[in-house]
Amino acid sequence: MTNKNVDPAYLACPIRQVISRFGDKWSMLVLYSLHNSETGVLRFSELHKHMTDCSQKMLSSTLKNLEQYNLIHREVYPVVPPRVEYSLTDTGKSLMPAISSLIDWANLHFDDVVTKQIL
Repeated sequence: MTNKNVDPAYLACPIRQVISRFGDKWSMLVLYSLHNSETGVLRFSELHKHMTDCSQKMLSSTLKNLEQYNLIHREVYPVVPPRVEYSLTDTGKSLMPAISSLIDWANLHFDDVVTKQIL
């Protein structure tokens, strides 16, 4: 069944379909943090330390979405208290060169995009 409120152009556009899954600021920060970690694995509290301005609720929601979209893997260990670790999937790893290029571009053009005002 098709949702009549969804723009058909959106559904037909692969770029919109894919980028909408990880294009928000928190998702990119999670992916980048996992990619840059020494072991490639981080626990929730470690991720939250990288993103202190992100609420725990938002981080939890972001992690669930990234797992649902096969960009991160969530490993739960049967210990007390439960230990949960997050890592990039192969799909998530394959995305990192593109995100790294975007970060490089943002660093290079920060002044042009953010600090300069159009007169």
